[in-house]
Amino acid sequence: MTNSDDLKWAIRRNKLLGMWAADKLGITGRDADAYSDALAMGTLEPENPGVFSKIRKDFDAAGVVQSDEQILRVMEELLLKARSGMPNVGTASDAASVMLARNLTKSGKREGL
Repeated sequence: MTNSDDLKWAIRRNKLLGMWAADKLGITGRDADAYSDALAMGTLEPENPGVFSKIRKDFDAAGVVQSDEQILRVMEELLLKARSGMPNVGTASDAASVMLARNLTKSGKREGL
């Protein structure tokens, strides 16, 4: 990522992507939130192999039929959505993204993620 905006967009996209993937996997409620939070938090970990790999692996294990192209298309669409939802740097959305990243980092450390 080249700047803090890219990181914020990626975190937001991965949170949205996690909710989409959770739905496909049949994960609901708090478990869906936890799944999407884990994907968003993975954005902050340099050694993380990436959300695409995680989703591909989870879909394959659960027998969810989605091609790589379909997953990548959803990732692109959600990145555009994440960017459009955060048009102005320094706004409340900007602050909310920073808070989300901090909270995810803290909760991941508590849960041993």
